[in-house]
Amino acid sequence: MAENDSLSQFLTVAIDAAKQAGELIRKGFYQTKHVEHKGSVDLVTETDKACEDLIFNHLKQHFPSHKFVGEETTAADGVSELTNEPTWIVDPIDGTINFVHGFPFVCVSIGLTIKKVPVVGVVYNPIMNELFTAIDGNGAFLNGDPIKVSSKSELVTCLLMTEDIPKRDKATLDAVTNRINSLLYKVRSIRMGGSCALGLCGIACGRIDLFYLSGFGGPWDVAAGAVIVKEAGGVIFDPSGNDFDITAQRVAASNPLVKDAFVDALQQSA
Repeated sequence: MAENDSLSQFLTVAIDAAKQAGELIRKGFYQTKHVEHKGSVDLVTETDKACEDLIFNHLKQHFPSHKFVGEETTAADGVSELTNEPTWIVDPIDGTINFVHGFPFVCVSIGLTIKKVPVVGVVYNPIMNELFTAIDGNGAFLNGDPIKVSSKSELVTCLLMTEDIPKRDKATLDAVTNRINSLLYKVRSIRMGGSCALGLCGIACGRIDLFYLSGFGGPWDVAAGAVIVKEAGGVIFDPSGNDFDITAQRVAASNPLVKDAFVDALQQSA
């Protein structure tokens, strides 16, 4: 693992990149978007592409020996295998559908993995001016102030967040809605925010108590949020209860007090 001084330097550069990309998002948010379809539902805009180029160029200037994985380049060129090398994993706009519709849950997500473990996370929502940051072993922060997960200890008092996924075949939709229907009986309420990264940050700052998502796009959705959740005192894991795997396209997160009950509820709803 890199020394803490190095992680601090990585974080500073990542924040700079996120804020520069955030300016592009803020400007584009209030303008007419030029939208392309990556599938029947999933969208990409010229702002997504411009932000990814900006972020990668900025990071490569500072860390030319590092590896890079981004949602838009990966979508175009195929999945990049994650190695043990320091690897920047970027979602230039997490919440593109929100961005297109003018819904303000939109963010830049920049994570760094070393030996496949997330060690630096930056999630920046430029519309709401919220910057979530964390480095391994140093706590998690929102706009510079320390954040912690909630202290809820019973599912019935918990707010749960999940997301829909781009696939629209009947079997997938039935599985998604049946699971939500089952969980609704056990929690206070359910939300869909449209951004996996912001959902994880919601866990980290205690706005959300439970989060799960299966079938999302790739590690760019979770690389930054995973370290932010962990550093805020939360737990991140596979919905089955197994250890979190950044490449598995499945994630769940909560505070430690409700993890076991949440895993049981997820297993019963599957």
